[in-house]
Amino acid sequence: MFDTKVALVVRDDLESWQRLNVVAFLATGVVSAAPEVLGEPYVDAAGRRYERIAGQPMLIFAGTLADLQRTHRKGLEREVTVVPYVEAMFSTGNDDANRAVFQLEDPEAMNLVGIALRGPKKAIDKVIKGLALHP
Repeated sequence: MFDTKVALVVRDDLESWQRLNVVAFLATGVVSAAPEVLGEPYVDAAGRRYERIAGQPMLIFAGTLADLQRTHRKGLEREVTVVPYVEAMFSTGNDDANRAVFQLEDPEAMNLVGIALRGPKKAIDKVIKGLALHP
């Protein structure tokens, strides 16, 4: 098994396309923070090589805004990797604009639509305690 755990939490009131979009962006944040999450390249029976994907599961949970804010606070307290995604980022068109609207958020009450966490299994379990897996 793995010594670390990856959990992605998305807000339960988002449209399906928004949830998928947020999960995709959060997963890239996890890989950026911990490139060792990536497994080895895949090779098919014809010898064609394919790119690497995460070598460990990324569990996806759903919750309310309050759940995400609590998870954010606990993640910071436990000093695990935290990758937040805020609602204002839906209205931007590029990465620079994303960072600009993110910086305007109240750090104690972000309008989170998603958050990714990675760290020691026990720490992540405590941070996500009470959350349900995404249906």
